[in-house]
Amino acid sequence: MDELALLRVRDLKVTFRVKQAAHPWAMARPGGTLRAVDGVSFDVRRREAVGLVGESGCGKSTLARAIVGLAPIASGSVCWRGRETVDGPHRPRDEMRCLRREVQMIFQDPLASLDPRMTIERIVAEPLLTHRPWMPRAEVAARVRTMLERVGLDARHASRYPHEFSGGQCQRVGIARALIAEPRLVICDESVSALDVSIRAQIVDLLRDLRRELSLSMLFVAHDLAVVKAISTRVLVMYLGRIMEFGECASIYGAPRHPYTRALLSAVPVPDPLRERNRRRVLLTGDLPSPVDPPSGCVFRTRCPNALEACAQGVPPLETYGGGRSHVACIRAGHIDSTNRI
Repeated sequence: MDELALLRVRDLKVTFRVKQAAHPWAMARPGGTLRAVDGVSFDVRRREAVGLVGESGCGKSTLARAIVGLAPIASGSVCWRGRETVDGPHRPRDEMRCLRREVQMIFQDPLASLDPRMTIERIVAEPLLTHRPWMPRAEVAARVRTMLERVGLDARHASRYPHEFSGGQCQRVGIARALIAEPRLVICDESVSALDVSIRAQIVDLLRDLRRELSLSMLFVAHDLAVVKAISTRVLVMYLGRIMEFGECASIYGAPRHPYTRALLSAVPVPDPLRERNRRRVLLTGDLPSPVDPPSGCVFRTRCPNALEACAQGVPPLETYGGGRSHVACIRAGHIDSTNRI
């Protein structure tokens, strides 16, 4: 057990019941159980940023929402600061209250996550009014103004409404709302994917600076590996509800062992035209399988260029490589040479 871990997730599973198509002319869709998150385990330590990456539909956002109680949990455990907050499908109310006070989320759509009927001042002040109702209103207003200026907004505009701000400004409001209650962990659920490139870089720099200044821990969910590299200390690669690779940022980006990780990294554009033309590509064939009926054994085997018959026999466990710097769920991870080829 890692004594430095603020958050420990163990064998977490999130499932949804899928009904069969009701009408005969509707597209055929078999019923069953959709395994959105299928046995995920990881830690988030104090003052570190863990990046969670993967294709759309792999279960990243569902995992993040399940941690804070916004998605149903079928089984598994979530331990916050040494106390179990999940043990089966139900959570004690006092544990959830503590979790919501110390863990905050920044959502993907900056405008949709803000109440259009509330002023910016009221939106940012809401966590304080909820978790610290005894605080004097003058102190709440002062903290709101200070936090708005800290995230790069003009405190004089606190009386305005969300529709009067740009997407980047609304995301700054969302960041201020998440940080006003002084949480220990911030979960960023695709918090920059809806922004253009220049604004995205500004928000990433802001989050990185705030994490260092406030000694925050962070779970950063994204599909853009370049953004994750800029902010994370460790990276968790997810595919079809399971962990494929997990390790230090330098190990994941410098010497990835799982073929899915290598495919994701090869899709990241390089600003140097010569390197971009000459680098080796890892192309995946086929589409993401259905989480209702995933492949047996390794869920990535149907798209893996190095798959063997043994890959269908059992789920590969996370094995440790590189002196503990990375953990890989692949039976062929140990056969990669110094050039990172099998």
